[in-house]
Amino acid sequence: MNFYNKEFLEQHIKSILDFYEPIIIDEKGGYFQNFYDNGERFNEGFKQLVSSTRIIVNYALAGQLFADRDYRERAKHGLHFLENHHWLEDEKKYVWTFNNGEPDDLTQQAYGYAFVLLAYAALKKVTVIQDKGPLDFIYEQLEEKFWQPEYGLYADEISAAGELSDYRGQNSNMHMCEAMIAAFEATGDHKFLNRAKTLAGNIAQRQATLSDGLIWEHFDTRFNLDWEYNKEDPKNLYRPWGFQPGHQTEWAKLLLQLHRLAPEDWLLEKAQELFDRAWQAAWDEQYGGLIYGFDPQGKWCDDDKYFWVQAESFAAAAMLYSATGNEKYKQQYDRLWEYCWEHFVDHEYGAWFRILRRDNSKYSNEKSSAGAKCDYHTIGACLEVLKVLAGQ
Repeated sequence: MNFYNKEFLEQHIKSILDFYEPIIIDEKGGYFQNFYDNGERFNEGFKQLVSSTRIIVNYALAGQLFADRDYRERAKHGLHFLENHHWLEDEKKYVWTFNNGEPDDLTQQAYGYAFVLLAYAALKKVTVIQDKGPLDFIYEQLEEKFWQPEYGLYADEISAAGELSDYRGQNSNMHMCEAMIAAFEATGDHKFLNRAKTLAGNIAQRQATLSDGLIWEHFDTRFNLDWEYNKEDPKNLYRPWGFQPGHQTEWAKLLLQLHRLAPEDWLLEKAQELFDRAWQAAWDEQYGGLIYGFDPQGKWCDDDKYFWVQAESFAAAAMLYSATGNEKYKQQYDRLWEYCWEHFVDHEYGAWFRILRRDNSKYSNEKSSAGAKCDYHTIGACLEVLKVLAGQ
């Protein structure tokens, strides 16, 4: 099968959306976010900001790609819930989680704000929103709440009581970089591009220098490495311990996006380094796929296979193949897709499985869950390869 193909990728995006199509809209507001493999819903009342916004992105970008009014309407449905339920105007806060329609957690997470910005960028691209005011508003909220000008990076978390956490991490800054790139593409406003370049330089160059060129996850308030944070919790959803191969390749993708918009030699060179080292450290020759985490000595600390790691990596491989012409990246793209097609794509019901054991056996029949998976990574990766194929 030819995975490096416009028709295949477009059809695959549609097949993923088809899985969610009859079951995702909550007429009371927003989207249902928890699904078993067969499409049956569970925990219907639990909704989280990251999934609420990522699903908007899925539908908005699909609406743009296919010029599809129904996808646009689904994106607008999510926007209404974001602006009228997640956002609390009086408190100037986003609800992190809902339980049965009631705000459950008012912790303010930079990670969540990144996806709010990404959602607005996608909505602007598909002209569901006409002006860039909402993007400017989120940018200013981020400046006020999370920006650390002396370090050129964002802090992570503010408690419901308004206290800034001491934790600093790369993950929220990575997704903030992603959102800033999208915001620039949607608006043409260079403040977004400049911020994305600042974040990329400070994480992929300055901070990576502290950890032998790879990107470590966790830092203290002064952005010094924190080697111990979550050492006993390597499977933490947003703050896992260890080097994350998927984050090395996801950063490679972002650096290549920036290189496309504002070429600099270091962006391509660093993207190659991060991807090559992640592949070398994490590709499983026995069972296929990229494992989840390895320790500072290169020993695997989590050999599970996550859907998003494979997806971000095939996007980066395609972009590197386009940028360098090096055939090895095309071969790696194909190897990833062959592996995913065999093990991650659900050929019975549609969409992808979320997580597999090292031997590719399943943990459970939960396909998607709030905050953890809504196939934004898989759809986004396919869209990125479509850009490559279109010569963009």
